[in-house]
Amino acid sequence: MKKSTKWGLLGLTGLTASLLTYASAYFYKTAVGISKKEFVAEYSMEEIYPDDPWEKEKRWYQTVEKEMLVQRATDGLLLSGFFIPASKQSKKVAIIAHGYSGSNRDMAPWAKLFHDLGFHLLLPDARGHGESEGDYIGFGWHERKDYTLWIERMIEKIGEDSEVVLFGLSMGGATVMNVSGENLPDNVKAIVEDCGYSSVSKEMAHQLKTMYKLPQYPLIPLTSFVTKLKAGYWFGEANPSVQVQKSQTPILFIHGDEDQFVPTEMVYDVYKAADVSKDLYIVPGAGHAYGYVTDKKEYRKRITHFLNKHLS
Repeated sequence: MKKSTKWGLLGLTGLTASLLTYASAYFYKTAVGISKKEFVAEYSMEEIYPDDPWEKEKRWYQTVEKEMLVQRATDGLLLSGFFIPASKQSKKVAIIAHGYSGSNRDMAPWAKLFHDLGFHLLLPDARGHGESEGDYIGFGWHERKDYTLWIERMIEKIGEDSEVVLFGLSMGGATVMNVSGENLPDNVKAIVEDCGYSSVSKEMAHQLKTMYKLPQYPLIPLTSFVTKLKAGYWFGEANPSVQVQKSQTPILFIHGDEDQFVPTEMVYDVYKAADVSKDLYIVPGAGHAYGYVTDKKEYRKRITHFLNKHLS
């Protein structure tokens, strides 16, 4: 091999390695690091718009009594959440998980739904979101441990005979599915997840293809490696499909049939994987996180029916 060819190949190899290193660092910052997410559609749950379908829920959330709670995570982060007491005496508690790059303030519609069903409410801010500490997004993986602490906190607050329901939307849906695979107290009676992904690796690969027209290899494994170094987990670990296999808690799976952000096919993966009492509600015509607003009456009916089967 000529020296010029050899040096050319070495230079090309070095350039390729540099580009891949840069790309994996970029995708970590874009997807996992705490930053403004330009690719996530913004819709304020605090501002009221003309003909706002959530006006009643937003006004209720803005004025309802709230108590700020803080919780120290096992790795030392200080987590924050709002507690909203039930309007009447109750032993039922709903812990509500928000989505990617959001906060508990985004969950007014679902908080009002469970409040109307007689629940106390806890709305945590996920680590790195809202008022909670953290410099990365855990995609529901590290958050599963945070939620086991919040569950214990609610049992202490409401009583040993309390009945706990977990609800999550999008990344929050993945969060509560991940929680389902942990060793949970008997107080946790049911889980409702709406449009959560079946695995972080699959969701990342989908977004890489959709947004950048790029294949998952080698960028997803490389970004996963950066995530392990910076945030302490591999994408492959954060896998709701595996977690629901271990679940002992009934789960209601909800997904829109026109979801392009978290493809609808993912809900069938987690539904099939779960070996517990379960229901599946595919919302016709609903895009990502639009299941409730697409058909409010049927959405409430499905959740109410599911909870009535599993709570006293």
